[in-house]
Amino acid sequence: MRIGVPKESSPEERRVALVPAVLPSLKKAGLEIVVESGAGLAAGVTDEEYTNKGATIGSRDDVFAADVVAGVRLLGAAAEPLGDLQRIQSGKIWIGTCEPLAEPQPIEEAASRGATVLSLELMPRITRAQSMDVLSSMAMLAGYKAVLLAANTLPKMFPMMITAAGTVTPARVFIIGAGVAGLQAISTAKRLGAVVEAYDVRPAVKEQVESLGATFVEMELETEGAQDAGGYAREQGEEFLNKQRELMTRVIAGSDVVITTAAVPGRKAPLLVTQAMVEGMPRGSVVVDLAAERGGNCEVTQPGETIDHQGVTILGLVNLPSTLPRDASQLIAKNIATFLLHLTEEGKIQIDPEDEITRGTLVARDGEVVHSRVREALGLPPLEPTANEPSQ
Repeated sequence: MRIGVPKESSPEERRVALVPAVLPSLKKAGLEIVVESGAGLAAGVTDEEYTNKGATIGSRDDVFAADVVAGVRLLGAAAEPLGDLQRIQSGKIWIGTCEPLAEPQPIEEAASRGATVLSLELMPRITRAQSMDVLSSMAMLAGYKAVLLAANTLPKMFPMMITAAGTVTPARVFIIGAGVAGLQAISTAKRLGAVVEAYDVRPAVKEQVESLGATFVEMELETEGAQDAGGYAREQGEEFLNKQRELMTRVIAGSDVVITTAAVPGRKAPLLVTQAMVEGMPRGSVVVDLAAERGGNCEVTQPGETIDHQGVTILGLVNLPSTLPRDASQLIAKNIATFLLHLTEEGKIQIDPEDEITRGTLVARDGEVVHSRVREALGLPPLEPTANEPSQ
């Protein structure tokens, strides 16, 4: 079987789905790789490096004619999905991040054209799927880069400095959300010498926060059922969020940097930092909103923009991992290659809906949208229980 690797169509996307380092394991499994010319250049990978590892360089048409198309951003995750939708051929398999819950219409179109689609954002959070977890790999990079951007923007240093001219006090950093991105942000901010506080609606992460040297901010809130079976935070009601904002105001007012990472898969990001909170921060403070792509955790965030609001800088960052394209491509390529090998049996990609990993990521097959949550997002009725329908 041939695996096609296209050049990403989104203008700001610099990652590539597979890098030369992962090709030998795929070839050993009996898979052939065709890469669109120039697909890896933004990530620092030349066509020659691909051919040296046994790949074939071809046109975009060659790539989309392959048995499997493996991309970073496909369908709803691509900036302009319509062009590539026209290239879908019946019986082909598409694998990548596809935004199936937030932008499900392209999934329905792909299904109608006979494609099988597996969306990597829906990877189950189970032990044997950790090496395929694209969201965690990219969140780690986002958390790291967010702190660097905050430090570069803040008009003071992160660490405490004791000098002959006096003592410079350390920056105070408050991180909201202690998932993969938040924990990496904590670790990076601590390494830079900041005083770090963190909060998460899930009390179970307190130990992880404190193990990195940060202070876990305690809030008197009812947090039972704050996370789902997959370990993601559940969406909370407005009454809960109002109380949370009230308790958070004091901490934010005393912070030089606030980094927000709270997101609920497939939903608009919860509003955690109000305009009034921003206006209560010291002039020169910085808010880094890693949920900007989902509407933002901060009320004044403008996705993709850096703005000044009464002396406070708000960074509405989108697709932050793409700003580290070399390492991001290495990580996501390993995730995708491991997933491809998981699906491969005797040199062919096998779609086994009985397998938990396959079932969790499978969104379209045999002309139907088969994932229950995606069908719900499209307003479609549930499918009759079959071996092909993912159970949620």
